This record gives sequence, structure tokens and C-alpha cells, in this order.
Amino acid sequence: MFKRSMGVAVAMLIMAGVMVGGCGSSGSSAGSDSPRIGVIQPVEHPALDASVKGFVDGLAERGYKEGQNITIDRQNAQGDHANMESIANRFVADNDKLVFAVATSAAQVMANKTKDIPIVGAAIFDYKKADLIKDMKAPGTNVTGVTNFNPLEKQVDLILKVMPSVKEIGVVYASSEVNSQAQIEAFKAYAAKKGLNVTEGTITSVNDIQQVAQNLVNQGVKAIFVPTDNLVASAMPNLTAVTDAAKVPVFIADDNLLSGGGLMGYTVDYYKLGVQAGHMAADILDGKKKPQDMPIQMQDMMKLAINNSQLTKLGITVPADVPKEAK
Repeated sequence: MFKRSMGVAVAMLIMAGVMVGGCGSSGSSAGSDSPRIGVIQPVEHPALDASVKGFVDGLAERGYKEGQNITIDRQNAQGDHANMESIANRFVADNDKLVFAVATSAAQVMANKTKDIPIVGAAIFDYKKADLIKDMKAPGTNVTGVTNFNPLEKQVDLILKVMPSVKEIGVVYASSEVNSQAQIEAFKAYAAKKGLNVTEGTITSVNDIQQVAQNLVNQGVKAIFVPTDNLVASAMPNLTAVTDAAKVPVFIADDNLLSGGGLMGYTVDYYKLGVQAGHMAADILDGKKKPQDMPIQMQDMMKLAINNSQLTKLGITVPADVPKEAK
């Protein structure tokens, strides 16, 4: 009898573990009849975390306050796709009122699990290319949100202003990130019009970064551009350890990369985009709008982020006609 009881207990524990799926915290719980909102992100990263904080604050600005009249279930997949699948399954099983999906991969997994639960996305560059929507102005699906689109033409022009004699540029990004691929395609297309040669360096894990960077340096690139890429961002110092030694500046599209040795770039504010997404979610919760009719929103103003210590280290002077919007 004792063995049988132990077996039942172990089985129940295993089932409980399977049901939990992923890593994260539910946050404060409101009443049982209050809306339940799921938050799913693939990894822990400053830009993604800022998006979530902005989202929660944006909801609060509209009267949806965590622990009072809504429950927010935050889940981080810790870089494991299987965890994301489990998290998405649980949100569907719990019949969440709405899901905030941070990053392209999280939104894709969630959209594959439900066509009914509204999904508001953030930290996604191209919703259409990721097959999340039919049209930027009228999504036509249960997905809407904000894009971290940044002007790739301005990034190229910035590099040319700071380094007018440059001809060879390298780009580093994760080959698995649709978000990054779309940015690099746009970057290369405009760079070609400016007579620049762009050499790609793709990675599949953070362990590839230093070797890829060294290969680019050996091939003679004089500058490197990094798009908004979660994988590269998680190990930026690995990249700049190589590029700093070769005096090759790294231009960025995410200001969170400055602390890892990025030089400069036009960037979006992920917190503010999260706030925008929170307001979009509030419109849906209010019953005012439906995702399929809500245009994808972008940030109105881009900022120029500059790492002054890197300018000094690499001996680079910013021309007077470059806007002084340094952080």
C-alpha cells in the first residue's frame, strides 16, 4: 500500500511539473473574475524586459492595474523553444483574455496555438514577413502590436558620415531570427546603392560570435553593423572583444548594446514601445477595438545613441553635422 501511495504521489508531482512549463512568475493576482493576461518572452534580455515593464505600465495608465483588476502571468522560456510551446499551451488552456508576446519567435509560437485569443506583440521588426499578419494597416488576424522598426537607410548614412572612406562593412546576426534577416536585407539593399560591400557573419549560438567576428576582421571589414538581434545582444562583449582589438567600430540598432561596447546608432526605446503596446491591449480589453483591425504601430521619434567612451577608445570623431542626441 505504501509503495502504491508513493507511486501516485510521484506521478502527481510529475504531472504538476509538466503543467507548469517554462520559467517565470505570475505576479500579483486579482479576483478570479478579473482578466488574466499572459506574457511570453523567449529569453531574459534588457530590451525585452523593458518592453514588458512598459506594457504593464501602459495598461496601468489605462486603469488596468496588476493585482487589482487584472492578473498578469509572466513567463520566460529561458531560450528553450520547448518551454515556449508549453507556455503557449498553458495560456490557451487557461483561456487568457489576452497575450503579450515579446519578440518574433514568441509571437509565432503563440499565434500557432490560437486564432481566438488576442495577441499584442512587441520587439518584432516585420510582422508580415513573420507570417503573423496579412497587412500592416489591417492585420486581418488575432495579432497586432508595435514594431521595433528602425530606419536602416539612416544607419548606413550614419556609418558613411562617421567613416566617409569606408567601403567594406560586416554585419553580424542570428540566422534563425526572421526579425534580423529582414533588417539585414534592407540594410544590404541600401548599402549597395551607396557602393558599399557588405559581408555577412551569421551565428547559431553565442559560441559562434568571436569566431565570426574574427573572420570578418580578417576579411578586411572596417565597420560592423548589428541589428536588433536577441542572440547577439545577449553576448555583445564577446563581439567587441574582437573588434576593439582590431579598431573596428560596431554600429548598433539597439541602445542596450552600448554597454557591451557598441559605438552608435539610431535606436528605438523599448520601454516606450511597451507602453504603446499596453495602450493597444487596453483598447482590446475595453472592447473598443479588435486586433484584426488595429494597424501595427511604430515609434514616432528615433534617437541617436552614442557611446562616448568607445569614440575615445577607437579614436573616432563625430562630424558636426551628426545630430547631438547622445546618451
